[in-house]
Amino acid sequence: MSTKDENEHLYHKEPSFVQMVRNFAKATATHVANGMKNVSLEIYADRLSSCDDCPHLNKEKKRCGLCGCMLEHKAKWESSECPDKPSRWKK
Repeated sequence: MSTKDENEHLYHKEPSFVQMVRNFAKATATHVANGMKNVSLEIYADRLSSCDDCPHLNKEKKRCGLCGCMLEHKAKWESSECPDKPSRWKK
């Protein structure tokens, strides 16, 4: 049995492609409205580290399993928030 099979209960079905596009479009619009500000490299690294420990992370695709966003982009954006409850990212 592979590790993913053993931990299948930790993985949630990713949002549909259409929902991922909607989520990413909303995050992008918020990022643009926020002046396209990015977080510092320290905060970016901290966010990615938090994601690495998250059971929702699709490590193969480097996507959030809750919203479907590409972490390499979303984690950089100052206006972005972790969709997990409670958030895994510091305010």
